[in-house]
Amino acid sequence: MRLSLAELDRRTFDVAIIGAGVNGASAAQNLAAAGYDVLLVDKGDFASGSSSRSSRLLHCGLRYLAPGSSIWEFVRHPDRLAVALRMARQAMQSRAQFVATTPERTRAMNFCFPIYRDGPYKTWQVDLAFRILDTFGPKAVPLDYQRLNPGTVRETPLLRWLRDPERISSVAMFREYQFEWPERICMDAVLDAERMGAVVRNYTSARRLERTAESGWRIALRDELAPGAEAIVSARLVFNMAGIWIDQVNAQADGAAHPKRKITGTKGVHIMIRLPPDCQDYGIATLNRLNEGFYCVPWRGMHYFGPTETLYEGNLDDIRPLESELDFLLDEANHLLPSIKLKRDDVIFAWAGVRPLTYDKALLPQGKRARELHDLGTEGMPDAFALTAGPVMTYRSAGVEVARAVAHRIKPSRPPQTLSYAARRYPENQNSPPLLDDDTTVKLADLQFAAEREHATNLADLLFRRTGAGWTAGMAARAAERAAAAVAGVLGWDAARVAKEVADYRDYLARNHLTTGAG
Repeated sequence: MRLSLAELDRRTFDVAIIGAGVNGASAAQNLAAAGYDVLLVDKGDFASGSSSRSSRLLHCGLRYLAPGSSIWEFVRHPDRLAVALRMARQAMQSRAQFVATTPERTRAMNFCFPIYRDGPYKTWQVDLAFRILDTFGPKAVPLDYQRLNPGTVRETPLLRWLRDPERISSVAMFREYQFEWPERICMDAVLDAERMGAVVRNYTSARRLERTAESGWRIALRDELAPGAEAIVSARLVFNMAGIWIDQVNAQADGAAHPKRKITGTKGVHIMIRLPPDCQDYGIATLNRLNEGFYCVPWRGMHYFGPTETLYEGNLDDIRPLESELDFLLDEANHLLPSIKLKRDDVIFAWAGVRPLTYDKALLPQGKRARELHDLGTEGMPDAFALTAGPVMTYRSAGVEVARAVAHRIKPSRPPQTLSYAARRYPENQNSPPLLDDDTTVKLADLQFAAEREHATNLADLLFRRTGAGWTAGMAARAAERAAAAVAGVLGWDAARVAKEVADYRDYLARNHLTTGAG
């Protein structure tokens, strides 16, 4: 489907976007709709970085209103309160907009926040937080906030296992949503941008950025799948949307540039386990013993616990869960729900990601969670920008923000179009066999369609970021050979390549998810 680098060589664009996670994809979609000639590239697959490793929550923004050790934190630091209110507003508005326009990609659940008599937050504080949130969001997608008394808690699935029931003052319950699933949401935006004329290319790295007087920015591209394949393109504006790799991309700029550090990375790990079926509509939002956000979230017949929250300064291309992190999560899960007595053998799989938070060493060593669009002109990179700390849930408003910034600089070169938030569905094909024996959702025909038309190049692309089959209990490990055989003809794989793809996929699961896919 995609243009070769030879076809792109010497081409000029209005805007080049480096990084095709959800924020970069949304930027490309909004800019293409506004009439700009857009190039979107990523050194890996679309949504294969932090976008694919999130908590998947389209949450209401409650955690932004948690002041820290006490409510006096906001009194002492009113600027933090202002940021918290801004982020909470973005969250509520994004939640409502996404649920209203793309309900096929969401799942509603009952989310519960336990309030303990000796806990950090009192009932009036929680009530106040939800009153604030309620003013931020349209009434069409309500919070349905209520507080359960201790007697009701003891009779409610999942909540009846909470620790220290005699100390529970009440439980705040509200309607929450989760993405199903973030990678596919990103693909929807990428493909819609392409429909409107954007050039999109995965496995394409930006190796060098040079500022020229004639054409703005000149960017050297390299095809990561075809050694030696390179191209030079030009763009009037550049947007660095590379997430945790933002500082690495900025470092590729020519000698006149002196970009400052933009990213603080914090690592988040999750574990997937299986709870009784009656818990499937219930999740828990709480704090761990380090006073950090901690969740128990239903997912496809399972529940996941997490995340961790630790500074990450390791290899950005090798982010994976460690056994010590699983031990921490199991310990916190057992503290939250002691009667379930989770063990390491109960972990079906795990995953890890790093959040691209805004660097602010002096005030927030763990990074600032406020989304920021940085104009790099003051750092020797005129007409270049970088976006930091953009969570998955507000990716659509991030795209709108980028489009507004571009509109202040240059005019579009094409007529505007209407973007589509509709979920892109695979063609109906009832005669196609399912990929998985215990789940008929994904058909072999879906894999073939994705291989032919959605820029997939390997099994991880197909099973995680195109069809979601990888996010089932067995992570599609046992079906890997069937999947590879189904797309071999489309992708030109011979028997040796099929065997290699299957082996690579299983190695990917073992390294990145700590599982063999037994389920």
